[in-house]
Parts: sequence; structure tokens; C-alpha cells
Amino acid sequence: MALYAIGDVQGCFAELQRLLEKVRFDTAEDQVWFTGDLVNRGPDSLATLRFIKALGAAAVAVLGNHDLHLLAVAYGASRTKHKDTFGDVLGASDRDELLDWLRRLPLCHRNERFTLVHAGLPPQWTVTEAEDRAQEAGAVLANDDCHEFLHHMYGDRPDRWSDDLSGWDRLRFIVNSLTRLRYCDVHGRLNFAEKGAPGSQPRGLLPWFDVPDRKSLGSEIIFGHWSTLGFRIVKGCYALDTGCLWGGELTALRLDGEMVCARVPSVHARNKMPP
Repeated sequence: MALYAIGDVQGCFAELQRLLEKVRFDTAEDQVWFTGDLVNRGPDSLATLRFIKALGAAAVAVLGNHDLHLLAVAYGASRTKHKDTFGDVLGASDRDELLDWLRRLPLCHRNERFTLVHAGLPPQWTVTEAEDRAQEAGAVLANDDCHEFLHHMYGDRPDRWSDDLSGWDRLRFIVNSLTRLRYCDVHGRLNFAEKGAPGSQPRGLLPWFDVPDRKSLGSEIIFGHWSTLGFRIVKGCYALDTGCLWGGELTALRLDGEMVCARVPSVHARNKMPP
């Protein structure tokens, strides 16, 4: 059995098929982990969701911020944006089945070695704590009353973890950390405004994985979300979003054996690379 992790697909279904063919993925024997953002901005969100759902136990996916945005729109908690491309999902005959499957995906997945999240971990959490808090928020999303949380999901506050957080503030911080995090300061305050590559951020901000003495240091963490970061292995963290959506590549990393990396180029540049 081979285990692969693939960066943000975001509806780039053709590239996903080519990448799985390239690594000779066997649905009967192998498993693939997806870093989230399965949908949006690319051309084939519906085909992507249907395919990954049909993989069953051969696939594990965590929720990303674009997946949550789709759910928020579908449940009336947000409006579509002019760059959104998941209308095919919203108009599909199997829409409800797909959305029910999507909202029950975890926000964090772990095996005996790796932790998979979409964006990152705040410095106050171990990977065990991240998994526990992901399950806490995931239980709310999986509930049939999830629309209530989706209405309270948006916002950048609170920006620092405290065990005393409760209610919507607690859940919002958990989801923001796991699906939106890139930078924070040395005191562990999260910053969501900066999206550029390391070196472009204002003084006082650090990539989440570079914060001194973060509690997850020593754990191996697979994540996506950060297309301007590109493929990078640093301090036990594996960044896999290589900007296929922006005309870059879709990347797979084999997690067993020698950890070989495979990539396929974007079919064409659909959007300009973000700043």
C-alpha cells in the first residue's frame, strides 16, 4: 500500500486525474490524503467532489476555507463572490448528498506519524490538542443545525487561543486556525491579512511553523492553503499547495518509503498569482 498527500485541488479535476495516473494510484491498494480546498476557483468543482467522494476509504480529505465557503453559501450563511466557481455543485442533482458528505469531513486527520490540516496550527497547540479541537468543531459542522455555526463562522477575532474561550468565539478560533492560518506573532496572535511568501510580511510576524517553541514542534504536519509558499519542507512541516489554480502545479508527496514528490503542470493559467 502506498500513501500519498496532494495539495489544494480547488476544482482542477483534469490535473488531479493526470497526477493520480502519474503515480499509478491504485484505488484498491493505496490511499491519498487531500489538504483541503477541494473546490472553488478552478473549473470542475462538481467533478472533483464526486470523484473524491467515490474513492471511499481510499481517500482522506480535511476541510479547507473554500470548502467551508461553499457550505456557508449553500446554507444561506454567506453570498457567492465574483470569483466563485462552485455553481455546478449548488445546481447539481446530488447537491444535498455532496454537501452532507463535505460537511462531515474532518478539520484534522492523524495517523501514527503525520498530522494533516489545511492551513496550520497555532503555537499553543500540540497535534493531539489540534485533533481534539478539530473534532469539537467538526461535531458542530456535522450536526443538522450547522447553519447556525456557519452564520457565526466569519471574523478574525479572537486572534489568540485561550482555554477559557467558549461558544462561537472558541469554534471560530479553531476553524480559523486550521483553515486560514499563515502568519502569527511571537505571542501567538494570528494574522489573516498577510498572504505573501515568507520575507514579504511586516516585521514582527512569522510563518506559523517558525514561531519559537510552538508546541507542535517535533511533529510532522502536512498542510496546503499557502500557494505563495509553494512546496517546502521545514521543521517537520510539509507545504503542498503549489498553485495549480494559478497556473502552477498540482503536487503529490508519497508519505511512505522515500517520500518521493510528483507534480503535474496546470492545464493553463486561469488566474493571476495572488500577491
